[in-house]
Formats: sequence, structure tokens, C-alpha cells
Amino acid sequence: MSIPTILVVDDSPTDLNAMANVLRSKGYVIITAVDGEEALQKASVEQPRLIVLDIVLPKKNGYQVCRQLKTTPETKDTRVILISGKAQESDRFWGMKQGADEYVVKPFKNEDLLAAVARHI
Repeated sequence: MSIPTILVVDDSPTDLNAMANVLRSKGYVIITAVDGEEALQKASVEQPRLIVLDIVLPKKNGYQVCRQLKTTPETKDTRVILISGKAQESDRFWGMKQGADEYVVKPFKNEDLLAAVARHI
């Protein structure tokens, strides 16, 4: 069985490194992107099993990226966890309408992120 690859997307180096490090510590293979366009390109080329996707991103926001991933045949089955400081119920609702599999609010607890990943990997 291969080790699952996770694409982590965040424009904040601090958040990106925090998420990548906690997931890497559990044995996952991590690739990263810092904007929406890079996320789409890497998702297409690398075919990760799961994407942890921030919403507020340069070039394309996380909602746009999620919607595009879920409507593209090559990536439509890729699981997406949106992660954001946007904590309103309307943000969560809109994220799920774009095709997200789960929504995690920042600041996140490591165990919450790991549990969300475990549910979808």
C-alpha cells in the first residue's frame, strides 16, 4: 500500500509549515502550493489523494479552486478539506456547496486537522 500524498495549500508560510509538519509527522507525503493556480497545477500533475485548502489565496481563492477540482474529470474524486479563519456558518455552507468534503476553522488544533484528514484519506 502506498503512502498517501496530501497537497497543502496556504499563502501563509507559518500556517503552511505548521500543517505540513503535523501531517508529515504522521507519515504522509506532503506537497505544497502557495496560491490557487499553483494548487490546481499540482493537483493535476501530482494527483494527491487529499487536498488541505485555505480559502483566502492569491490568484484563485479556495472556493474557486475547490469548484474547479470537483468539476474536472481528473480531479473530481480528490478529497478536499477547506481550512480557513472564516468561521461563519455561511462560509462553511458555501465551502460545502463548492464540493468540499470537510471544513476546518483556523486556528486549528493539530488533533482536529489529523482527525479530518483521517476521515478522508
